[in-house]
Amino acid sequence: MFNVAVFRLRDILKYLVVITISILIVIAATRYFSSKKEINISINVNEGIEKIMSNTYTEVMNTQIPIIQDVKKDEEKNETNKQEKTDEKLLGEFLESEISSIKVLQEQNSQQEEIEKEVKQEEPNEIKNEENKQEETNTKAETGLKTEVVTNNPITESFNVQYGKVKIKNGTSINLTEEILKPDITIDNKNVLIFHTHSCESYTASEKYPYTPTGNFRTTDLNFTVTRVGTELETQLKQYGIPVIHNTSYHDYPSYNGSYTNSLATVQNILKTNPSDIIIDIHRDAIGSREDYAPTVKIGEDYAAQIMFVIGTNEGGLQHPNWQQNMKFAVKVQEKAEELYPGLFKPIMVTENRYNQHAGKYANIMEVGATGNTLEQCLTSMKYLAKVLEEVIQGG
Repeated sequence: MFNVAVFRLRDILKYLVVITISILIVIAATRYFSSKKEINISINVNEGIEKIMSNTYTEVMNTQIPIIQDVKKDEEKNETNKQEKTDEKLLGEFLESEISSIKVLQEQNSQQEEIEKEVKQEEPNEIKNEENKQEETNTKAETGLKTEVVTNNPITESFNVQYGKVKIKNGTSINLTEEILKPDITIDNKNVLIFHTHSCESYTASEKYPYTPTGNFRTTDLNFTVTRVGTELETQLKQYGIPVIHNTSYHDYPSYNGSYTNSLATVQNILKTNPSDIIIDIHRDAIGSREDYAPTVKIGEDYAAQIMFVIGTNEGGLQHPNWQQNMKFAVKVQEKAEELYPGLFKPIMVTENRYNQHAGKYANIMEVGATGNTLEQCLTSMKYLAKVLEEVIQGG
């Protein structure tokens, strides 16, 4: 029993020694590694301090407080967005400014076009067809020439009153007595006013005078209408020293309705500063049953369109106190025409309507040619009409 007890005690001692040695080893190792860690911590601290000292304040803050960096990024993003919005605003203002400039230019261009249009209305023949104009007006009309009516397929003339050689188609119930027709007038005011109620009335196009129609025997190009005929008469009369005002405004464009209202306003406005007794509204005979109708008279070697006076009265109900004076003037002119160039005029047409002829003492409508005539023929007529008017006006 004793031997067994001693053996167990030895084992315990051996275990105690082993445990003790192990503890010592652990303690030694712990101290060793603790010392090593302190050195590393010290080194890391020193390096951190050096890094802090070497960085700027902002870099330290960004490094040490990441949230500040995030805030800064947000601020930078906001600044970028703000700048982009500012740029967009500036771009928008720039575009708006440019668009406004373009609109101003468009308005200026539109105004310039309106000015050019008015110039065209006032003086269309001074900028076109100058060669034709000079060609037509380089000579005055001769007298003593053989004259005859040469209308192809003529429409029979109708008249129901005659005063000497002057034929009259009276379309009213008024009795045209000798007292009414006798041309016992004296022309003191020798100014002549020419205008056109139907400015766009045109003729049959020809090789010399082609044009683009903007209606049935109508065109807005006044170089090919009755307006051009008026310019020819103006030029011819001025060769005789007769003062002329020729208005070339549109009165039947863009709207045909209201033409006479428009032309009356023009005439009254001109008369305020340029008093005239002789007021001529030049037309073209309206389209009848035949568009090829071309009343023509041959004077010497010239072919001229025939002319027709239209004289209004007060029978239509409108006040027209001087219509008899208008009538006497027409008779006086046509008497002289029958003397110089028989057949230049067709019978005078007397109507119920006054056609703005109350505006002047010797106001009238002259229809030059018809749709079948060419512009050349109508321009030729003005040469001979001017000679007739010169004889009447200068003779008083």
